[in-house]
Amino acid sequence: MKRRRFIAAGLGAACTTAATAATGAVPALAAGRGGSLTATDVHVGDYPTVQAVRWIGETLERQTQGRLRIRLYHSGQLGREAEAIDMARFGAIDFARVYSGALNNAFPLTRALCLPYVFDSVAHMRRSMDGEVGQAVLDGFSERGLVGLAIYDSGARCFYNARRPIRTPADLQGMKIRVPVSDIFIRLLRQFGANATPLSLGEVYSGMETRMIDGAENNIRSFHSSRHFEAARYWSQSEHSYAPDVLLLSQRTWDAFDPADRERLRDAARRSVTVMRDAWDASEAAARQQVLAAGIEANEVDIAAFREAAAPLLAEYRRDPRIDALYARIRATA
Repeated sequence: MKRRRFIAAGLGAACTTAATAATGAVPALAAGRGGSLTATDVHVGDYPTVQAVRWIGETLERQTQGRLRIRLYHSGQLGREAEAIDMARFGAIDFARVYSGALNNAFPLTRALCLPYVFDSVAHMRRSMDGEVGQAVLDGFSERGLVGLAIYDSGARCFYNARRPIRTPADLQGMKIRVPVSDIFIRLLRQFGANATPLSLGEVYSGMETRMIDGAENNIRSFHSSRHFEAARYWSQSEHSYAPDVLLLSQRTWDAFDPADRERLRDAARRSVTVMRDAWDASEAAARQQVLAAGIEANEVDIAAFREAAAPLLAEYRRDPRIDALYARIRATA
């Protein structure tokens, strides 16, 4: 109910802004909110992406003597990532940190970031996102009411489950594995022989407890922070995706900024990437140590076998010239 009231209020404000803009008047930034901008994230309060957005808010507040600040709703308080995208597009919230897989349908260029084994490592992903590829993806959000501000890490996505170690795609045969609501991930898991089950992150723990699903795939930081390791005791280092996260801003909010505030925000968002990566590197290592100490059984996988199984899906997506061009540019930075 709290989330519904928030969304209703925000959409009402968005309609007011649109009506004002239609008359030729320029809306005041964050009118009625005292300069407080809203941001959402499904992750917990100490997650690296949450820390990065909090840092942006603190930086803006300091630079503007409190005129601008960010109110951050973490831990999925405002709903799922798909809802966050729409809320930002229509001006109900200002910032949304979302996983690139959740953006694939509305923003096709993001599919290139989610292709299996397109990145070889975290370092490779960072090189690509810090260059022309990352900027091309960020620029593409302007087509549908959003401003791309930053691309954050999301680590190496690997398999975890409650039944057995996964060493080859054959070990996934018949297993019910949660995937993000993304066509690429759904189809990839089917290529591997699993029964792909799209669910929001918040539904995974109960899904494994009730045996609705056998496991999931995600990075080890999320595996730890969501406490999924309590229900899934096998971790398999498949590294089938390094698809990153994206920080987005409502175009309505961007349009209401004056040039100086736009520059402040752009600069803070750019510098927040380093803040996020430092927090990520430290917390990822700690998360791995803690889940292993909790008795999780971790194993390596046959990467060549997984690459081979994923090859037909990769080839199909590369038939799109835009995706193939980005793919080639990503591989050139390997």
